[in-house]
Amino acid sequence: MPGLRVLFDLDGTLLDTAPDLHGTLNYCLASAGRDTVTLESVKHMVGQGARVLLERGLIATGGLPSSAAFEELVDLFFAHYEHHLSDHSVPYPGMIDCLNRLRDMNCQMGVCTNKPIGFARRIIEDFSLTPYFPVMTGGDSFDVKKPDPGHIHKTLALFASGTGKAVMIGDTHNDIDAANAAGIGSVAVSFGYSEGPAHQLGAQHTIDHFDELIPILEKLA
Repeated sequence: MPGLRVLFDLDGTLLDTAPDLHGTLNYCLASAGRDTVTLESVKHMVGQGARVLLERGLIATGGLPSSAAFEELVDLFFAHYEHHLSDHSVPYPGMIDCLNRLRDMNCQMGVCTNKPIGFARRIIEDFSLTPYFPVMTGGDSFDVKKPDPGHIHKTLALFASGTGKAVMIGDTHNDIDAANAAGIGSVAVSFGYSEGPAHQLGAQHTIDHFDELIPILEKLA
């Protein structure tokens, strides 16, 4: 599949980052005098950035505070998360082997996430994944982010070669809606943080394990 450009979401796709997001969210909720929330509930709050995650956590534990208090909690969230990006996050089974095989097949790979690019780069570095991803963009890399297809188009424009077909791998509507609107291939993973069943996201294909990805990409290439 030489020339195929494969974009991966980060949270809930390459890595299970919910444990560290969960820890930071509960730190903020406790600081605000709220009850904490479960890890399982956080998995269904992730996907649209830290502000939305914090907003959903606050709504689940009593409602939104004043705008000023909310902004203080947003600052607290980022300050805490910055020091706990990779404490308990883990790669999904088979992910590394899949990336190695794709690299051996001369596929071009990139990360397209709504997470701030500074945090995304550090997490990718923490897991020694930087060599696989010469292209990485975050939710603050451009003036748009997923599900806007512009995030996909602007990310693809950064690849050294722009002639191959492209595919987006993700776990939520943000990923699949952006890919479909951008006119590229789409693969949903069932092990991520989608609020509903992955097969209902509208992707061309759905996988339950990274072992299933390469045969699908060969069909899409």
